[in-house]
Amino acid sequence: MRIGCHVSIRHGFLAAAQSALAVGCGAYQYFPKNPRSLTVKSFDLTDASKCNEFCVANNLYSIAHTPYPVNLATDHQQLRETTILSLQNDLAIADACGSIGIVVHYGKYVGDDPLQGYRNMIRTLNEVLWEWGGQTMILIENQAAGMGTTLQELVQVRALTERPSYIGFCLDTCHAFAGGLWSGANWKQVEQLGAELDYWTHLKAIHLNDSKYPYGSNKDFHANIGRGYIGDEHFRNFLQSPIIKNVPLVLETPTMSDYPVSEEIRYVKELMECEVT
Repeated sequence: MRIGCHVSIRHGFLAAAQSALAVGCGAYQYFPKNPRSLTVKSFDLTDASKCNEFCVANNLYSIAHTPYPVNLATDHQQLRETTILSLQNDLAIADACGSIGIVVHYGKYVGDDPLQGYRNMIRTLNEVLWEWGGQTMILIENQAAGMGTTLQELVQVRALTERPSYIGFCLDTCHAFAGGLWSGANWKQVEQLGAELDYWTHLKAIHLNDSKYPYGSNKDFHANIGRGYIGDEHFRNFLQSPIIKNVPLVLETPTMSDYPVSEEIRYVKELMECEVT
C-alpha cells in the first residue's frame, strides 16, 4: 500500500514530489494552485513534466486537491462558470504532473429543492469533461454533512454523467465517520454495500484521517490516526481490508512539532502489519 501526506508546491511541482519522497511517502497530495482561489493559473509545463518523470522513476503516486471555493452544486451562474474553468485548469495541471486525479468536494446546495443541487452537479461535471482527453480523473469526495454522505449518492451522480469513465471517488475516513457511513465497527457492512453499488471499482484515492468528534457528528475536524474517536483498532481493520490494498492513502492530519508526518506514516504502516483482533 502507498501512503503519504499533503505537500506544498511553494517551490514547484518537482520540489513537491521530492519533498514527499524525502519523508517516506509512496503517494502524496498537493493543491495545483492557490487553495482559496478559482483563478485560472498559468503553470510551468517543464516543471510539471519533470515532476511526472520523477514520480514515475520513484514509483510515487500523486493526487491534486481542487481549491476550496469549488461548488459543483451551486445555482449561482457566475460561480458555476468560474468553477468549470478552474476545474479544467486543475485537470490540465494535474495531468501534466502525472497525477491520478483531482479531488473535488461534493458541493453544497442552498435552494429549496435538493434534487436541483444534484442536477447542477451533473451538468457542471458534464461541461468540465466535455472535451477532456487526458489521463487524470475527477475524484468526487464524500462529505461529513449535507449532500454526499452516502455511497448511493456518489455512485448515482457518477452514473448519470455523460462521461463517467473520467470520474472516480476519493473516500475520506473522517467524513465517512462523521457523516454516519462508517461507525468504525461496521466496516464489513460498508465493504458489502460498496461492492453491491460497484463503488470500490472506481475508488482511486483515500484521505486517511481520524475524527476529533464522535460518530455521526457531521463535523469535519481531522485528528491524527489513533488519536481520535475512530481509534487504532478500527483503523487496523480498515487498513488490512483487501478492498483498499491498491488504493493510495493520503494523510490530512494535524501537523505537530513533536510528531512529524514521517512518524505518522511509519505508525500507519505498523497498523497495516499488526494482527487484527
